[in-house]
Amino acid sequence: MTWKEIVYPSPKLQELYRLVLGLCGAIILLGAWGVIGYHPALLVLLPALFIYQFSCYFRSMASPNKQVGQRLALLLEFVDGVLTGVLLAFVGFDPLLTIALGLGFLMTLISPLKATAPLDLFGLFAGALLTYWLLPISVSPGLQAQLLILLMVAGYCLLLANMARNTHSMLAEQNDSVLRQNEWLSLRTFRLSKYLSPPLRKAILTGKDVRAETEEKALTIFFSDMEGFTQLAERLDPEQLTSLLNSYLTVMSEIAFRFGGTVDKVIGDSIMVFFGDPESRGVRSDAVRCVSMAIAMRKAMQELQLRWQAEGIEHPVGLRMGINSGVCKVGNFGTENRLDYTLLGRAVNLASRLESSADSNEILLSEDTYGLIGDSIHCIDKGQISIKGFAEPVKVYSAVDLHKHLSSDYPPRDSATVKPSNHPAVADYS
Repeated sequence: MTWKEIVYPSPKLQELYRLVLGLCGAIILLGAWGVIGYHPALLVLLPALFIYQFSCYFRSMASPNKQVGQRLALLLEFVDGVLTGVLLAFVGFDPLLTIALGLGFLMTLISPLKATAPLDLFGLFAGALLTYWLLPISVSPGLQAQLLILLMVAGYCLLLANMARNTHSMLAEQNDSVLRQNEWLSLRTFRLSKYLSPPLRKAILTGKDVRAETEEKALTIFFSDMEGFTQLAERLDPEQLTSLLNSYLTVMSEIAFRFGGTVDKVIGDSIMVFFGDPESRGVRSDAVRCVSMAIAMRKAMQELQLRWQAEGIEHPVGLRMGINSGVCKVGNFGTENRLDYTLLGRAVNLASRLESSADSNEILLSEDTYGLIGDSIHCIDKGQISIKGFAEPVKVYSAVDLHKHLSSDYPPRDSATVKPSNHPAVADYS
C-alpha cells in the first residue's frame, strides 16, 4: 500500500459516509411520513434515496476507465453534499441533528484532506437553500429517531478515529522503514565513495548522468613513488607490509586533501594527484599548492621513517616526486559500463617521467611549473636532462622549500586562495 492510499482512502470513506447518510435520510423521511402523512415530496425523495444508494454501490463494484471513474466520484461527492443540505433543511435545521449531520459531513471532508472540499461545501449550502426555498416543509423527528441518527453518526466518527489511528501507525512504520533504508544506502554510498574519484562521486550523488566525456583543462600534475619499496617489501611479512603501506598512504592522502588536491590514482606505493579540477584557484595558485604539498609530503616521509625505525624497520626508503603543469584531457574515460575519471596527455606523461628521473627525496619540476611558482618556492636549476619518451632534453628544477612569506602557515586552514605570484606565468601550455 502506498502512502497516498493510506492518507487518502477517499473512495471507501465516501461510500461509508454515503451509507450513513442514506440510513439517516430514510429514518427522517419515514418519520416525516408518520407525522405529516402522504406528501408528493416524500413519495419522490424516499425511492430516489434508495436508487441513489444502490447505483453508487454498483458503480463502485464496476471497473470503468480510471479517468472517467475519478470524474464520476467527484460528481457523487458533490451530490452527497447536496443531499446532506436537503436533509438539514428538511428537519428545519434542528440544532441536534444539524450538529450531528454537519459533524459527519465535515469529518468526511477533513479526514482525507480533500482538494474538492470547497465544491462539496457548495453542494451542501446549495441543497439546503434550494430545499428551504422550494419545499417549505419542516419535520422534527421523534426522540427515538434522533437517538438512532446520533448513534449512527457517533459510530461513523469513532470508525474514522480508528482509521486515523491506524493510518498514523502505518505511516510511522513506513517512516521508520524509509529511515532505515536511507541509513543503509548512506552507509553503502560512503563505503563506495572510497573507490571513486571526487568528481565522479559528486556527479553520482547529485543525480547527474555520468557519461564518457572529456574536456581540456590547465592542470598541475604530481606523481610520487617510494624508492626502495620493492626491496623493503621482500623483507617484511604481509602484515607488516600492509600496516606500513596503509600508514604511508593515509598520511600522504591527508596532506593532498589539505592542500586541495585530487587524488587520482593509488597503485601500490605510487600516488598521482592533480590540481585545477574539479575546482581551480588559478594556474599559479594550483601550481604553488601542488609543490607545497610535495614539500609537506617530503617532511612527513622523514617523520614516517623515524616511526618505522622505532618499530624495527631499518631498511631506508626515499620519496621520488615529479611535477608538471600543462593542458590535459580530463574527464570520464572508458565505456558506458566502466568509467574512470582521470587525465591524459603529454603533460601527464612528463610528470610521470620526472618522478622516475628524480633522486631520492627530490621534487623534480618542469620549466612550466617553475614559471608559475618561481618567486614563491626556492628551487635549484638542474639544467637539461634526457627523459625517456621525449626527443628533446627537458629543463628541470629541484624544489627546496617555501619562501618565508608562505612558510609560516601554508596552506591556509580556511582554504583561502593563495597570494598570486608576480613571476611571469607560462599561461600557454600548448
